Amino acid sequence: MIRNVVMMKMKPDFDASLLEELLARLRRMNCPGTMSYTADLDAGLREGNWTLAIVSDFVDVEAYRGYDSDHEHNQIRAELAPMIEEIARVQFAL
Repeated sequence: MIRNVVMMKMKPDFDASLLEELLARLRRMNCPGTMSYTADLDAGLREGNWTLAIVSDFVDVEAYRGYDSDHEHNQIRAELAPMIEEIARVQFAL
């Protein structure tokens, strides 16, 4: 199993309603081999946290690569990009 973790820090002037729409689209994606998918905004429990996180699990490397190259996923990425100040990603085997 492959776990994918992505954290994004949005620019101060990001469009919150557009971000919510893009997160909803990400949550509706149904790529083959996806075991679980969570994408949400920070709960605001600590000062200085990043804006949002995505944690997703895939049955194997091929399923992750399918998600990574998915057309809809890449369209959402392109729409998010102008709002992102920093992004961190990691994938690891469980």
